[in-house]
Amino acid sequence: MDRSERILMAHGAGGYIMHKLIKEHILSILPRDSFEVGLHALDDSAVVNGVIFKSDSYTVKPLFFPGGDIGRLAVSGTVNDISVMGGEPIALSLALILEEGFPIDDLDRIIHSIADTCREADVYVVTGDTKVVEKGSLDGCIVNCSGIGRRSRYLDYNFDIVRRFRRDFKARWILDSNVKPGDKIIVSGTIGDHGVAILSCREGYGFESSVRSDVRPLNKMIEKALSVGGIVAMKDPTRGGLANLLNEWSEKSGVGILVREEDIPVRDGVRAACEMLGIDPLEIGNEGKVVIAVVAEMAEEILEALREAEGGEDAAIIGEATDEFEGVAMETLIGGRRIIPPPLGDPVPRIC
Repeated sequence: MDRSERILMAHGAGGYIMHKLIKEHILSILPRDSFEVGLHALDDSAVVNGVIFKSDSYTVKPLFFPGGDIGRLAVSGTVNDISVMGGEPIALSLALILEEGFPIDDLDRIIHSIADTCREADVYVVTGDTKVVEKGSLDGCIVNCSGIGRRSRYLDYNFDIVRRFRRDFKARWILDSNVKPGDKIIVSGTIGDHGVAILSCREGYGFESSVRSDVRPLNKMIEKALSVGGIVAMKDPTRGGLANLLNEWSEKSGVGILVREEDIPVRDGVRAACEMLGIDPLEIGNEGKVVIAVVAEMAEEILEALREAEGGEDAAIIGEATDEFEGVAMETLIGGRRIIPPPLGDPVPRIC
């Protein structure tokens, strides 16, 4: 990046452009750590001396949207990034950056939402910080939420099940690099709900009545799946959506991934919005879904466990990893195949 270049919205949109910025201008400068799962792994959380650690900032616009708000988003997003590593979230920090003139009633509403979501996820806010900046500096409120977690009580059992079918499996945590040919890919529900809900609410497209954000903490659903066993990788398809997630797995694991369009669950309202706006639902961020790679022999049992959990009623097996090709491809409804490239970024900015 030469001196004439500047940060763009796309640099925070979760796709290829953001990853390029991180790799070339952050990872290349920061010293490399030697922790069990460190920064350079670019997984959803780090593991430091057995403690799972995550930090995230939330800049969603608008702050309140159909199905949630910035408070519910902050707790859910942080809890989920700990959970998909095979962790049990324990405690959170809460840092608020408030704009001068921000309504106290709105702040109260956000804090009540944070409290309700903490109760739902069974976690606690234990430390935090509050700053106020001049009016016009930001859109009302930004939230930073960090979290710590411990190893799930079901994680070792989960890996024991994996090793029944893959004797050479050696990973101690659920990582993006664990996927192997033959593993089945499962999504816990419909995709694109959150991004379309935010966009419609922000721009007034009129889909608010049929599309609500899926934002929710997933730790209890994930714990139920781990208790069944056989999971090798998990990730929540946030910025850049399912397309970005699958390409990350493909790159880090060195496998091809084939998914089937007819099996990917998409709500009618989301599909209609995407067709009207010319955007791909696979690239839209979600905040209440998890994608799971599981050894083939346990896929149906994991699917059943997800469908029994709250929020998992629409879970589906959508494809598998393969060694027949590189990258990500999709079998289309008309019977052909198309490449699913890494998105440049989420087509809907400021969704989280």
